[in-house]
Amino acid sequence: MVAKNAWSLRNMYLYLVCLITLVMVIFSAVGLVRSLVSLAYPDPGWYMAVPKSPEGVPQVDPAEAARQQENQRQQAERQAVISAVGNGAMLLLAGPLYAYHWRKIEHGASAS
Repeated sequence: MVAKNAWSLRNMYLYLVCLITLVMVIFSAVGLVRSLVSLAYPDPGWYMAVPKSPEGVPQVDPAEAARQQENQRQQAERQAVISAVGNGAMLLLAGPLYAYHWRKIEHGASAS
């Protein structure tokens, strides 16, 4: 019986798909962790210098500044959630694809 060539077109395709999906799994896992950390420990936000009048009185309404700061916090939280969902979805798609193709490689190696 003739052994299958380890560098056949089929095996090269399977190894390439495994490499790509493994990289996707790694990057999505790192992105997911970063997103979850961003949700648990949010960015304190940007603070800009408030212009003052010559008498030293701030020229910005404190209520407006607080509203803008709250909007910024909500936007950062929204972006972290969207990023976590996207990375989680990629992890859920790329993980099984990697496992499926890796099993195909192992099955081909055990069959020869």
